[in-house]
This record gives sequence, structure tokens and C-alpha cells, in this order.
Amino acid sequence: MERARFGKAEIIAFGGIRDAASYLVELLVVAAIYIGLAESALLLPAMNPAATPLWPPTGFALALVLLRGYRIWPAILLGAVSPYLMADRSLLESGSVGIGALLAAFAGTWLISRWSNGRQTFATPSGIAKFAVITFVPTTVISSTIVVAGFVLATTLNLSDSVVTWLAWWLADAAGTLVIAPVVVLWAMLRPRSSSKWDPWESIALSALVSIIGIVAYSPLIGSDLISNDLNVPLPHRSLLGFLVLLPLMWAALRGSRCGVATAALIFLGTAVWGFSAGNDPFPKTDPDGSLLTLFVLSIAVSVPPLALAAAIATRQDVEVHLLSLQDQLSRQIERKNLALDSVRRHFQILIEGVVDYAIFALDKEGHVTSWNSTAQKIIGYTPEEIIGKHFGIFYRPDERRAGSPARALESAIQEGKHEVEGWRIRKNGTPFFITGSVSVSVDEAGNLIGFINILRDATERRDAEEKLFQAREQLAMSQKMEAIGKLTGGIAHDFNNLLMIIGGSAQIFARLLDPKLPKAIEAIQTAAKRGESLTRQLLTFSRHQHLSPTVVDLNASIKNMRTMIESSLRGNIVYNENIGENVSPVKVDLAELELAIVNIAVNARDAMPNGGTFTLSVNAVTADRTIGDRRPGEAFFAIAFSDTGTGIPPTLLSKMFDPFFTTKEVGKGTGLGLSQVYGFAHQAGGTVTADSKVGQGTTITVYLPSCADEQITSKEHSAARAKSRHPQRQTVLVVDDSADVAEVTSSLFEHLGYETIYRDSAEAALKLLEAGTKIDLVFSDIVMPGTIDGVGLAREIRSRYPNLPIALTTGYSDAAKAAPSSLRILRKPFDTEALREFIQEIAPPRSMKSPGLSLASSTADASRRN
Repeated sequence: MERARFGKAEIIAFGGIRDAASYLVELLVVAAIYIGLAESALLLPAMNPAATPLWPPTGFALALVLLRGYRIWPAILLGAVSPYLMADRSLLESGSVGIGALLAAFAGTWLISRWSNGRQTFATPSGIAKFAVITFVPTTVISSTIVVAGFVLATTLNLSDSVVTWLAWWLADAAGTLVIAPVVVLWAMLRPRSSSKWDPWESIALSALVSIIGIVAYSPLIGSDLISNDLNVPLPHRSLLGFLVLLPLMWAALRGSRCGVATAALIFLGTAVWGFSAGNDPFPKTDPDGSLLTLFVLSIAVSVPPLALAAAIATRQDVEVHLLSLQDQLSRQIERKNLALDSVRRHFQILIEGVVDYAIFALDKEGHVTSWNSTAQKIIGYTPEEIIGKHFGIFYRPDERRAGSPARALESAIQEGKHEVEGWRIRKNGTPFFITGSVSVSVDEAGNLIGFINILRDATERRDAEEKLFQAREQLAMSQKMEAIGKLTGGIAHDFNNLLMIIGGSAQIFARLLDPKLPKAIEAIQTAAKRGESLTRQLLTFSRHQHLSPTVVDLNASIKNMRTMIESSLRGNIVYNENIGENVSPVKVDLAELELAIVNIAVNARDAMPNGGTFTLSVNAVTADRTIGDRRPGEAFFAIAFSDTGTGIPPTLLSKMFDPFFTTKEVGKGTGLGLSQVYGFAHQAGGTVTADSKVGQGTTITVYLPSCADEQITSKEHSAARAKSRHPQRQTVLVVDDSADVAEVTSSLFEHLGYETIYRDSAEAALKLLEAGTKIDLVFSDIVMPGTIDGVGLAREIRSRYPNLPIALTTGYSDAAKAAPSSLRILRKPFDTEALREFIQEIAPPRSMKSPGLSLASSTADASRRN
């Protein structure tokens, strides 16, 4: 709100000579305008018989104070007093006019500033109404009262006529203020705004039309010499045409032109005052009071209502413009928000589509799919067109849908805000897949449920990996268990082999020395030794400590050659079938151990089919899907599958079938070491063995052996090695063993073959003997011996010092044999004369003893042999 302030600072405060000059010019201009208005009022003596121009100066003074503030008071006072001083009026009369106009303007401005929004009072209809009230009381009341009092005191006006004169001046002053003040204030505050090219023409047309109506209705020109008197005949009551002015005024008001309405009202009332001065109808001179009242009513009717309507329309237009501006701003903001929202939506969609591991889709409150990302389509198989609108229960198994699992998942999400899910779901093609994820509720700002968000991940591969890891752990535990048992059985077999060596060798000695009538006892001892040898061989093979002699063999031909042996292991009521492909590559195995493994499997199949059945052997090339031994996934293997139609093995016993001494046969019908030998052979050959069985349907045991397609098959021709040699001279063998009993038996076997023997109980003693220059043709040493050098170490020393001296090793069990070079041959304990002969023929063929050496008498050899 702008208020005019009256104070010393505002009155005399100038910002320099330029401001003082501007202020002086402003005072002179205002005084000149004021004098002009006062002089115009003197031209209308009929209106103011006392020639007191009250009504124009008061309205103009009020407008000046509203616009310029109280600092304009000198110009108002000077302008109001000057006409009267120039007309030789008394100082009392002139002063009462000037002071009255000034005080009335101050009072009106103060009230308008505090009650009606100051100079903006013409902006609203209520402001215009307040301005009209303030104009009547106290503005014009103050001016009229002070002027009448001054004139009475100056004896210009009789006291008896003062009341009537005051009333006439008050009404005239009020009418003039209502008409003049709005015009001055509105035009002074007019701000340039965008308008059409027709607005100036509309203003000109409005002013012309109002002028014509005023001239036709009230002008004294009609009936004068300027305009023919004949017009009085058709227009006997032409003053009534003045009401037509309401049409252009209302039209301008509806256009919201407050300046146009105020200006048109001023023009129209000017013509009315013109007619009033001439005494034309409806302002007869015979009734001046009635004429003045009519002019006053006409002034109020023409100025206030149209101006209020124009203010209302202008306010509405301003509000509309403001609302349109706000709407435009809001539209731009909404457009920006929509663009931002579209950008966020696109970014969110890009983000959702970029999540390649998770299926993300939204559900409505009932569980129907409303959105669907590309990963969901990739994992589950439905396109957005196929799935949107359908219930998400379609992903559940039928039994879960019948049990209400989808509904329970949504209820749990509503209660807890988020529901973790894990389980099997169904793809579009009907295949199951395992998922993990969550169902989360989606709410609006008020917390009301609007739907759900599903985030799922295909965990099928992870679950399969976990199952494989579990199986691998079980296999590792089985391997560790087998390793522990293998170490135990290997240790037992080592000592047992030494015992069997003594028993078997002694039996052969007895067979040579005793009476031929006692062969049965000897045969029983030899049978027991052979059986013990087979038992320890199975134990060592299971424990993977058996020394193997692997060769590259034709698997196809080898299995076909075993057909007779396999069929003899079965009964007549069992049908044997072979299914071997033509393109079977060679494998590198110990052929004897392979034969033993096949026989053990056949015997177990025979015992599982007491009433007959079918035993099938098939060979197929496979690719490893996991690491087997030192072979990586993807390498080629041959799977030898042995299937029977027997009784089968319960699942609870299937994992124990390769354990040593475990058997499902009756007591005395099995040792429990047959499949243990198969297990040890397969792993020691670089492969593995598996078993699959169903009770009542049979068992399938599959042995996996690595392919050796790039290696050549080993020749088996040993024509000269198989023949017994006849030595023209006896050769000397150095027997090294920490057990004197085993050495005694070994020496007897060598002597039976025609060799001389020398015995030493340690590697150190053997080396000392060789250093002494004793002639030796072959060194035969046990691997496990006390001292700092074992049999493998002794072989290295001999090869280093005596490279032409053959050396052979023997053992029943020893981890040290793993460190022996591949060119060093090892004979397994226990062995008999025939096995020893074949072994010696392979490593050291007979040669003449022409080389110089130390001659040993028979007695000396015997003595040395026993030391």
C-alpha cells in the first residue's frame, strides 16, 4: 500500500539543484493547470452564482496528493488562491478556498491510503465504492464547510443563505471530485501493455460517440443559429437521449477500459454541464436547485457504476491474464516435469533392461502382471504381449497353485513389506527352473497399496553347482576314507607278503627235497600261498600301492580275448553279451590287473543272479565333464559298463560297495575285496569307477579309463624270454634284504634256476662288497630296508658307479617304489620260481662269465649266502 506522507523531510528534501529545479517546474505546472480549471469554472456562473470554482479544484487537488504525495501542497495552495487574488477577492476568501481544497485533499488522501489501497483504489469495485464514500465525507464536506465559513466571515455570503449555498457547493464539489480525480489518477498510472492495433481506434470511437450523445442530449447548440431550430420539433425531449450514453460506457466497461470509461464520463458530463449552464432541459433555470441535483445524480450515475464495472472487468482480465500466465508457467513446468519423468522413465527402463541377471516385473493389487523386462522374457519365456494382464500364479506349479502359494506370497509381502521367495517355477515351455528373489509391496505417498514388485533370479545353475559340490564333497570324503583304509591295508599287505614269500618259497623247496609221496601237503601249502598272494594283491590294488606295469593295449581285442575267461566265471544260466564299438582307441593299463578287475565284476554279477539272467559288457567313448585324476574336463575316456539283471543293491548300501571287506554275500562266500580291487585299479590307471543299482532291476558298474589314441600298442613277443636258459657257467646274484628268512627263500629260488648267490642285509654292506672287487652278475634287492639307503637308493648308486651291472628290485609294498625310475623293473612279492625266471629273462639275459673276477668256492658261496 502506498501512502502519502507529510513531513519536513519530504517537503524540503532535495537532492541538489537539479531536484530543486524539477520540483519548481512541477509546482508551476500544477499551479497553471489549477488556475486553468478555476478560470473554466468562472465561465459557468449559473452553476456557481458566487463565482467560486470549488468542484474542479478539489478533485484535482485530491488526485495530485494521491499521485505526488503531500509534498505537492505548495502547488495546490498557490493554484487555488491565485485565481481569486487575480479577481481582486479578499484574502479571507482566497485563503478559505485554498486552505479548504488543501485540507480536503489531505483528509481524502489519508483515508484512501489507509482504507482503500491508496492510488490503487480504482483497481477494484470495492475501492471505487470506498473512494465515492470518502469523496462525500469528509473530503468535500471539509472543503465546502471551510469555503462557506470564509465567505460568511468576509460578509460575501449571508448567514441565512449559507446552508443552502453549502449544500449546493458540497454536491457540486462531490460531483466534480467523482469525475475528475479518477481521470487524473488513472491516466497518470496508465502502464503500457500489449494491445491490438484496434485499441486506439476504439478509444477514439468511444470518445466521439459519447461526445455526440452529449451534444445531442444537452448541447445548447441545437436550436441555435449553428444548428437549425427545426430539430427541437422531432426532439422535444432530447435530454432523454442522454441515457444512451450508458451503452458505450457499458461497452467500454465490459472491455475493462477504466481510463476509457473515466474519460468518456468526463466528456459526457462536460456537455451536461454545458447544457446546465445554458438552462437546457433537463436543467431549467427556473429551478436551479433541481437542476443542480439532476446534474449531481447524472454525475454519479455516469461515473461510478461504469467505472466500478470496468474495474471489475479489468480485475477479472488481470486475474485471467495472471491465471493464463500461471497456466502457461504450470504448463511449462508440467511439460518439463513430463520430460523429466519421461527421461527418468527411460533411464529406469534402460536400467531395468540393463539388469541381465534379474527378472523384474510389476503386479497390480490382485497379482496381475503390469510390466515385464527383457530379462524376465529371457528367463521365463513370455513376451510382454503374452504375459501382461495375466496372473503371476502361472509361474507356479499346479500343486502350488491349488495350495494357494501365490496368494500367500502376496499376503506375506503386505504384512512384512517384503517376502523372500525360493523354489521351483515353470517356464513358458513347461520346464522347471529354480529361482531366488523377493516380492515387495509398492505404495503411494499416502501409504496405500498400489501393487507389488517381483525381483527374481534364475538360480538353477547355482543349485546344480551346489548339488555337484555336495556330491564332490561326498566323493572327497569317500576318497579320504578309501585312502585311510588303503594305507592300513597296504601296511598289512607288506608284512603279509613277506610271510607268503617264506611259505611259498619253502613249499617249493620241500617239493624238491621231500619224498614225492607227500605232494598233497606241499600242494596245500602252495595253494594257501597263492590264495594269500591273490588276497594281498587285491588289497594292494585297492590301496593303489600295488606296483603296476602298464602297457598300451588294444581294449577291443583284449576284451574279446577275455571272453572265455569271463564266461567261465559265470554260470550256464547266465547269458553274456558284448557291445563293443569298432573305433575303440587303445588304453594304457596293466593288462593283468584289468583281467582281474573284469573277473571280480563278473563273479559279483554271477552271485547277484542265482536264478540266471543277463550279463552285458559294453564299451563307449565319453567326454569327462569333471576332473578325473590328473585329467581335466573335456578329455576323452572309455566307459566299460558291466550290467546285470540281478537283485540289485539298496541305496543305503550302494556307497559302501567299494569298501574293503564289505560284502552282501553270506559268510564264507566272499572276501569283500573284489570290487575294492576294481576301485583301486581304476584310480591307479588314471580313471574312476561308478556304480548304479536299483533293487530288483540289477546293477551297472562303469569303469572309466583314459584314452591313449596317440600311443603305439606294446608288442608282446618275448620268444627268447619265455624259454628256460641253460647256463654253461653259473652266474652270481647279490641278494640284498633285511630279512634273513626272506633272503634264504629268495636265494633258494635263484639257486634252483642255476645261479650262485651272495647275501647282504643292507645297501651299505652290498656297496662295500662291490667296492672290494667281488664279481657280481646281478643285484637283486628289497626296497624297504633299514639304514640311510633303501633299495631305490642302492639302484641309483650302482647305476652311477657300475653302469653295466644289472639291478632288480622287489617289494610287497612300498611308497618308495614311486620314486623309482621307469626303466627300473620291480618284481612283486610273493613270487615263485617261474615268475622269477621270467623277470630275470626280461632284465638280464644269460651271458658267459668270461670277465675277470674273484673265484668263489662252493663252500665260500654257501657261507656268504647265509651271512
